[in-house]
Amino acid sequence: MNTDIARLCGVKGASVTNWFNNPEKVSTISRANAEKLCAHYKLDVSPAWLAEGVLPKYAASNVSLGPDQKGRYPLISEVQAGMWTELCDQFQPGDAEEWLPSTKNLGKCGYMLRVNGNSMEDPGGRFSFPDGMVLHVNPDLTPTPNQFVIVRREATQEATFKRYVLLDGEPYLEAINPNWPVDKKFLKLQPGDAWCGVVVDASLGNLP
Repeated sequence: MNTDIARLCGVKGASVTNWFNNPEKVSTISRANAEKLCAHYKLDVSPAWLAEGVLPKYAASNVSLGPDQKGRYPLISEVQAGMWTELCDQFQPGDAEEWLPSTKNLGKCGYMLRVNGNSMEDPGGRFSFPDGMVLHVNPDLTPTPNQFVIVRREATQEATFKRYVLLDGEPYLEAINPNWPVDKKFLKLQPGDAWCGVVVDASLGNLP
């Protein structure tokens, strides 16, 4: 085998013997030869580690480190979200169903809200929010058209989740489910409706 490796890398057999006898002395192997060895023998270690001792030792797989968590935020109900401006400063840890992590900075009064129903589910679209998905909401942001938003409906004082759109210059809330009833797909914003935040991320929440 040493002869095959020497031939592959264009070095003398003594060099290959030295590699095997000094496995931690990785600097004895050039980066070019390390790449040849890793490719030819399908080694798990990375060429950078084999040649120079650069971490990580093992080659990248189909998983990688995720983004840093920015904080933990309360998972609240639609009623709580509808009154969030009044609740935020007095909100206690036990008032939330759960406290969940987010990789986004949701601000001082950031919160999580679980999707209820399938009005925002669009499996064939770029965005889809099925029933039970957890929304990451920043209430300090000013909504702009085409963003996903949480709005308190004056009639119920509960929050609703929709996409904010302009139709002929008028503000509407859109249900993105392509099969949603036509007469309910667009809800015009009414006097008294209040912004409760912009959805900046979504997740599955805690998996079993």
